Amino acid sequence: MTLHLVKLCVGVESVEDLQAWIDFSREEARAAGREWERSHVTRMVPSRRDEILDGGSLYWVIKGMIQVRSPLVDIRPFTDAAGIKRCELVMEPLLVRTETQPRRPFQGWRYLKPEDAPRDAHTVAAAPDMPEDMRRELAELGLL
Repeated sequence: MTLHLVKLCVGVESVEDLQAWIDFSREEARAAGREWERSHVTRMVPSRRDEILDGGSLYWVIKGMIQVRSPLVDIRPFTDAAGIKRCELVMEPLLVRTETQPRRPFQGWRYLKPEDAPRDAHTVAAAPDMPEDMRRELAELGLL
C-alpha cells in the first residue's frame, strides 16, 4: 500500500517561491559543475520506507495549507559530520499542485494515508495565471 509524507515548507510564501528555490538550487549546482538532484534533509528516518517508495509523495504545507506534492524516489539515511543521524528525502524535480487542504503546524514530517491526501488540482490547468492568494481564498470558500 502506498503511503505519503507531509511536511511544513518553512520560509516559503507560495508554490512559486518553492519553484524558484528549486530552480536556484539547480542553477547553483550547474554553475559549480556538480550533479543535481532534488532532496530535503530531515532528522527522522521513515520506518515505512517500502510503502513510501511504492508511489508515495512528499506533500508540502505552505502557509497553513497543503498546496503541492513532490513524488519521492528514494530515502537515504546517513550520519552527518557531527555524528547525528539524518535522512535525505529524494524527490522528482517537479511540483504537482494539489487541492488545498488546511493543516495545523507540527514539527518534522508525518505519515499521510492516501485516503487523507488531497487530490491533484485540476483547476490549475483551467486557471494557470490565477494568483496563489486568490486560489487559496477560493479554496477556503469551497469554490475550488
